[in-house]
Amino acid sequence: MSDNFQENFSSRVTTVTNSPVAIATIDDDDASGKLALVAVDAASDRKAGDILLLKVAEVSYLADYFVFATGYSRVQVRAIADSIEDKIQQELRRIPLRTEGKGEGSWVLYDYGDVLVHVMMPKEREFYNLEAFWSHGTPIELKSADSSES
Repeated sequence: MSDNFQENFSSRVTTVTNSPVAIATIDDDDASGKLALVAVDAASDRKAGDILLLKVAEVSYLADYFVFATGYSRVQVRAIADSIEDKIQQELRRIPLRTEGKGEGSWVLYDYGDVLVHVMMPKEREFYNLEAFWSHGTPIELKSADSSES
């Protein structure tokens, strides 16, 4: 995959860091939020790109949170998805209610009931642009692994 494709893709995706809307945090007693953060952490461990966490509880009955992450090959999408499933099972003792797309590897969806996790190839993420559809949700601020705290 060319670097040009990734550069073009990343400029079209809504990201938490460039978002002009209010940024929220997750409360300590928010179990759904903790599950979403574990998914984000697991995706980050497998070098997922453009990770976005949206709180949609106030605008959707589908879930409390959506997690979006990009994998740049089918192998990476599956590795990210496996990492998310394994880490949530180990740390929170939860398994997804439903899983879709793992065999194809271009878009894996995990439905945990209160959290929906989407791991997508750039082409699928750009085409469906779910973060734009759910842009009225509240982005959750994510700390990057390479940011330094004093």
